[in-house]
Amino acid sequence: MITIPHSCHKSWPPSFPSTSSKSCASLLFTAQNYRPKIANTLNENNETKQSSAGRIKRQVLTKDGRTKLDAFSDREFYAYPRFVTHVDDGFITTLTNLYRQRLRPGSEVLDLMSSWVSHLPKEVMYKRVVGHGLNAQELAKNPRLDYFFVKDLNQNQELEFQDGSFDAVLCTVSVQYLQQPEKVFSEVFRVLKPGGIFILSFSNRMFYEKAISAWREGTAYSRVQLVVQYFQCVEGFTQPEIVRKLPEAAGAAQEEQSPFKWFMRLMGLLSGSDPFYAVIAYKNFKPV
Repeated sequence: MITIPHSCHKSWPPSFPSTSSKSCASLLFTAQNYRPKIANTLNENNETKQSSAGRIKRQVLTKDGRTKLDAFSDREFYAYPRFVTHVDDGFITTLTNLYRQRLRPGSEVLDLMSSWVSHLPKEVMYKRVVGHGLNAQELAKNPRLDYFFVKDLNQNQELEFQDGSFDAVLCTVSVQYLQQPEKVFSEVFRVLKPGGIFILSFSNRMFYEKAISAWREGTAYSRVQLVVQYFQCVEGFTQPEIVRKLPEAAGAAQEEQSPFKWFMRLMGLLSGSDPFYAVIAYKNFKPV
């Protein structure tokens, strides 16, 4: 697997164990002014785990629930960069404050399905931040990423890092696009350290044609419960915690809007306050 270090940061020598070539399904880029660094990132120890932690207990989604209106490759959809923000300033401020409260300085962080914008607090220093996404140009613009890799998690859910690599895993306004969330959440559990945190945040915006059916057809309440079930289907996560911040006195008025205005807001074509939702759980236990 080729990871790309951010040129503004000091060199970080990864210490991943070796992997077979067929296990790596990431889309690899060599961007100008970014010297690729080869890092083998799979644990070659194939011994059977004694613990059932991380095991997928049940499938949450039906076959139909995983479908998308646009069935073409996600890599094609994200082939060109989108240097825009997908949520409003209020959402971003709330998320940054949540990270400030929950992420310890000096942590090792994996930012899944990331982009060119970082929501991490600027004043807090982390040991390393590794980003993932589908567009290398966007990821290369993100100032907080020490390294990043490009991979389609709907094609291959394997995260090519050894067990217990990260103190925290983040996923912002992207869970609605996962077609195999059970496998992704199981992999997140594996790469987290014991007591590590997984923070998954979302709002009501989406690329409608790329969101899975179970998300498109759901309500705000059902989407929160869907993410809760993603955590609960993996053995070993703590009871999920839900954080909500809804626009003041705007909920009822928005519900009375015409279907056209509702659709325009859903697609991000009308301004307005974005509701904030986060679901949080820890690996094995919540640190005190």
